Amino acid sequence: MPFVAPPDLDNEYDVIVVGSGAAGGQTAYTLCMEGARVLMLEAGRRYDPVHETPMFQTPDQAPLRDAGTPDKQDEFYDATIDGGWEIPGEPYTSAIDKPGRKFEWWRPRMLGGRTNHWGRIALRNGPYDFRPRSRDGLGFDWPIGYEEMAPYYDKVEMLIGVYGGNDGLENTPNSPPGCLLPPPKPRVSELLIAQRAGRIGIPSVAAHRAVLTQQLDWQRSPARLHPYNASAQKIIAMDMRRRAACFWATDCGRGCAIRANYQSTTVHLPPALMTGKLDILCNAMVHTVTLSKDGHADGVTYIDKKTGAARRAGSRAVVLAAGACESVRILLNSKVANSSGKVGKYLMDTVGAALGGQIPLLESLPPHDEFGAGGMHMYAPWWLYKQQLAGELGFARGYHIEFGGGKDMPDLGTCAHLERLTGGSYGQKFKEDARRYYGSFVGFDGRGEMIPNEDSFCEIDPKVKDKWGISVLRFNWKFSEHETRQAAHMQQTFASIIEAMGGSVNAPPEKDGARAIQNGGSVIHEVGGAIMGAEARNSVVNRWGQTWDVPNLFITDGAVFPSNADKNPTLTIMANAWRTSDHILDRIRRKEI
Repeated sequence: MPFVAPPDLDNEYDVIVVGSGAAGGQTAYTLCMEGARVLMLEAGRRYDPVHETPMFQTPDQAPLRDAGTPDKQDEFYDATIDGGWEIPGEPYTSAIDKPGRKFEWWRPRMLGGRTNHWGRIALRNGPYDFRPRSRDGLGFDWPIGYEEMAPYYDKVEMLIGVYGGNDGLENTPNSPPGCLLPPPKPRVSELLIAQRAGRIGIPSVAAHRAVLTQQLDWQRSPARLHPYNASAQKIIAMDMRRRAACFWATDCGRGCAIRANYQSTTVHLPPALMTGKLDILCNAMVHTVTLSKDGHADGVTYIDKKTGAARRAGSRAVVLAAGACESVRILLNSKVANSSGKVGKYLMDTVGAALGGQIPLLESLPPHDEFGAGGMHMYAPWWLYKQQLAGELGFARGYHIEFGGGKDMPDLGTCAHLERLTGGSYGQKFKEDARRYYGSFVGFDGRGEMIPNEDSFCEIDPKVKDKWGISVLRFNWKFSEHETRQAAHMQQTFASIIEAMGGSVNAPPEKDGARAIQNGGSVIHEVGGAIMGAEARNSVVNRWGQTWDVPNLFITDGAVFPSNADKNPTLTIMANAWRTSDHILDRIRRKEI
């Protein structure tokens, strides 16, 4: 049985992988497809999106019309189960309880982790993003460059399925032929935004998202993914044929029963399980990495959440892929791999700010379905590299713009801004107003780069433990002026686009960036805490994600990021996890592990 209980574990595995999301799923997939014997430990429960996804239910069929509750914190139909911002019995703390100094931590507790709940925006880091310090003297460079990561971006795009275009914009890399799927047709609101933003110098292009717009190329891609491995090619070709193209039925955040979008549970784990090389143990809360007398990792200790018993699993190597902060928590509680003193340091999140508006040109449009691919079809990459390099902006790093509008499925927020426009109406007039304005609202979200700083880190709280008796994290957080000025720039940019569309903003743009910026962690893009580097004295892992202090302990999630580009991190997490896993396999073949 690939899903196992604690008594069923083998005495020894080649590799233990802690976590089952983007990093854990990709790591286990790569290792198993090439023959390694893997045990995956997941802190949450087993989850099967094929059978559990509410594909066709409308919001009015849900309790409270699909509003969030303490048990379902985003919305009733959202895929996240037993997780969210607050988890009973699993607290975390803040060192400084002041505005702008708190960090919010979203934790999934389910098989597949955050891949069940994310925007599926899959952007490649560009060459500048791996060498940020070389450009502006701030933060850290990666010890690897785009050229080394590019082949792994290719593989991940072919495997998971990413739609998008090759537009040749600065620091927005193109993909080779055969990697990207055709993007869906833009919606009316997106076409209008792109037209009017273009008039003020802001380019808009097809978004890159992990959603199938057509079936994957199961005939040619397997050989490119796994050259010289006929067994792996056969398995992944069979699995690709079982995934259907999206037919625009359901919000991707619910999960996907037809496996059209990327989730670890529908893309990485099924073929890995088909190899017969993967065991998965759910409800296993890992708290420490154990070491042998010679200082090598020989397994992990974990809590069996069903019984509360402390248990141990052994392996020849250990990979932490539990999410940046959770992997850091395990390292700190284990008291390993921290000779540099950098474990927990340089925590980063994406800079976020938002603004919306109402557009008269979009009023009273004929009723039509604009749901599309369950997320954005277009976006605006960062376009001011030259001005920024010349020092004209007052902040060092950039942002991209995610935007949307149109006639999505009505919900509780559909008429949220009507009173500003109508002065208040009811009865027949309210129905007329709702029909007139439905679909005429647009929204903009900035997603920007944060520079790592000494004041943003996590550590073990010396007093607080969770219900399993494991010490919890205490967060320290602070944005610099680079981030707050960036957020203010976002607000003004969004207002300018809305004005160019002939519309009006829902609220005045915030001039004070410290008030505009979203709390740390709230974008759910946290990375750092165990950064990679070229020297052991100022980093936790080397260029391969291998801890400097423990030669067979690796990290493949976002904890290793030395910087956090404006691009959403998930595609880079998977590409780097595949790259690190190839290195682990090579060391296993050479009998170094």
